[in-house]
Amino acid sequence: MTRSDTIPMTAVLVAIDVAKSRNEILIEMPGRRRRRRLTVANTRLEHDRFVAELQALAPRPVIVGFEPTGHYHRPLAWRLVQAGFDTRLISSVALARTREALHNGWDKNDPKDAQVILHMLQIGATKPYHDPLANRINDVQELSVTHEVISRAKTEVQHRILTHYLPLYFPEIERFRSNTRSDWFFALLEQFPVPASITVLGKDAFVAAA
Repeated sequence: MTRSDTIPMTAVLVAIDVAKSRNEILIEMPGRRRRRRLTVANTRLEHDRFVAELQALAPRPVIVGFEPTGHYHRPLAWRLVQAGFDTRLISSVALARTREALHNGWDKNDPKDAQVILHMLQIGATKPYHDPLANRINDVQELSVTHEVISRAKTEVQHRILTHYLPLYFPEIERFRSNTRSDWFFALLEQFPVPASITVLGKDAFVAAA
């Protein structure tokens, strides 16, 4: 569960709904009823302009919240961290559940998501954003993600073999999967993928190859 962080009453809250080409932004100033909306393109010039506008709000503290969206949030988040702003990460799962609760539905759009992100900033349902480059963990993070993807793919292939392939072709051989013969088991499947590749051989030839 996301830990709630206390938000100062005097803080300017900035909610960013990140997208590939542009970001929808909602800014709430303390003591003002109207919120300011911005659209910031994902270009260096637009990022510079946006950072300058936030810096002009000093000495008020500025808290920026956003949902991780692929890697599209990384360039703008880097600029905000380098500028010294308090950046907060919004859980994608928590955002989806909160959107459903607030709007009584699952449909989404960029302005609506910015409103939900702002609400989560208000209630403190955020966590600090640790920029991988600033904290020198980028390489470790990318290796970890790659390992996760490869492990997930291996597990998926294994489950497909066990639930679809073996029951159809070799239902009696599954018991060898989890014992010391497991390496031999998968080597055998690689060499003899279907029963026809076995039946073309004589018994002695198959035993020698297996």
